[in-house]
Amino acid sequence: MKVVITAALTGVLATREQCPAIPYTPREIAEEAKRAADAGAAIVHIHARTPDGGPDWSVETFGEILSEVRARTEVLVNFSTGAVGIPAEERIAHIRELRPEMAALNMGSMNYAIYSEKKKAFYHDHVFANPFKDIQFFLETMNSAAVRPEMECFDAGHIANTRPLIDMGVLRPPFQFSLIMGVLGGIPATTRHLVDQVDSLPADSHWQVIGIGARQWPMVAAAITLGGNVRVGLEDNFYVEEGRMAKSNGELVEKAARLVRDLGGGVATIEQARQSLCLEKR
Repeated sequence: MKVVITAALTGVLATREQCPAIPYTPREIAEEAKRAADAGAAIVHIHARTPDGGPDWSVETFGEILSEVRARTEVLVNFSTGAVGIPAEERIAHIRELRPEMAALNMGSMNYAIYSEKKKAFYHDHVFANPFKDIQFFLETMNSAAVRPEMECFDAGHIANTRPLIDMGVLRPPFQFSLIMGVLGGIPATTRHLVDQVDSLPADSHWQVIGIGARQWPMVAAAITLGGNVRVGLEDNFYVEEGRMAKSNGELVEKAARLVRDLGGGVATIEQARQSLCLEKR
């Protein structure tokens, strides 16, 4: 069994005040991509950031990131398209122009929030809107650019949202699902919920689990034993273990690779991942 490991390098919300290892600039992101690939990641998931850590959707910044990554490693690149309050065309322009191997595709709308039990307050409390017209537009753009959609599903209903798109022919196999678990407003991060989601996937599907925060490691272990792939990285979780903050994405990938091997599996190489997921060579 070969497990594909993805590293989510930076995200859009995490800051250096929370974790000093969060990369912002294209060069920093590319260095993290190299560390992750060296540790065993076959895919890197990337958001663009401004030099001071804000979100950046310019094609130029994504292009610089891609160039810096390609100069260091042959790792497969997955660019984000998720955003709140950004026009759909701006969210997808870098995919059309730069044609990474993969692009994230959010499969439904949801309340998205972070809640502090200590302060009894919500943070980043917003509606993450992804209507079908946007999903269809993104899919058609990805298809025309020969970019594989990585369908990010925060709840069981998001998996069901694929049915009309498959029927229309705009969503084509093999399918690549990311089951994101543990976000407030989405499905809880438990093995029971993961099993239910995996059982709901259409035929000819590849899948990976994305556990958020402290639930990352239990969900990684569960996914490995269920025959899935895994995503780790500073976008989703800062800690290698309780009380020990990661110094790089590479540290998190190293732990994931160790778990794969400890549970009797093997870590997929970049080329093995490319072939397994039927991705075009760029």
